[in-house]
Amino acid sequence: MPDRCSDRIHPQAQIDPAAILHPSVAVGPFTLIGADVEIGAGTCIGPHNVIKGPTRIGQNNRVFQFCTLGEDCQDLKYQGEPTELIIGDNNRFREYCSVHRGTVQDRGATRIGSDNLLMCYTHVAHDCQLGDHCILSNAAQLAGHVHLGDWAIVSANAGVHQHCRIGAHGFVGAYSAVFQDVPAYTVVHGAPAVPRVVNVEGLKRRQFSAADIRAIQTAFRTLYKRKLSLADALTEIRQQMEAHPVVKPLYDSVASAKRNIVR
Repeated sequence: MPDRCSDRIHPQAQIDPAAILHPSVAVGPFTLIGADVEIGAGTCIGPHNVIKGPTRIGQNNRVFQFCTLGEDCQDLKYQGEPTELIIGDNNRFREYCSVHRGTVQDRGATRIGSDNLLMCYTHVAHDCQLGDHCILSNAAQLAGHVHLGDWAIVSANAGVHQHCRIGAHGFVGAYSAVFQDVPAYTVVHGAPAVPRVVNVEGLKRRQFSAADIRAIQTAFRTLYKRKLSLADALTEIRQQMEAHPVVKPLYDSVASAKRNIVR
């Protein structure tokens, strides 16, 4: 952890006696940590933060200043029911992030996986489910019940409508408005967001082979370029998947879409 996180608990931090913090946790001045909050080893909470429970935070996370984690959600149906925020390991929350707990109308928990980066002014609403290695760029906004697959990226000032899903390795361009599900591997942009290309650059960085990328591009063309019905496109992609299992996340994200897919 950075040197400035090594002084553990600042005397001007306010920590509820019922909170459970690993002895290695560092907390900066003027931070408020409420009851029913658990924070794992190596996590650093900077100054001027508010963390309310029930919230579970894993190991080696970094929370920069002025963040709010685990607050009551903004859903007007919320009536104070006990719900949770669950955060994994090795996440970074930059300045002014807000992440709210879930609702009983869904799973009762907002979940953030591990190795994610939430940049300044991002908002994760109630019941969102983030996988691992996701990035929310500055001022990206997720409405309630949004799901992000592993390695998904939502760029600066983009908004995602409630109940939408962004598939694994999906990429939402800056200033976009997403109103329907984004299939895995797909780059979308615009307001409303429309599909553009396969996220080739991201896949290369994650060391996908050239053959796997070509297979994904073939499936993408089947879905978007050949003017097939969605049912016929899925049938062909399922056949392609037999020879190229890497296509499966794209197939699954389309077949399970809750709000239809961007087309």
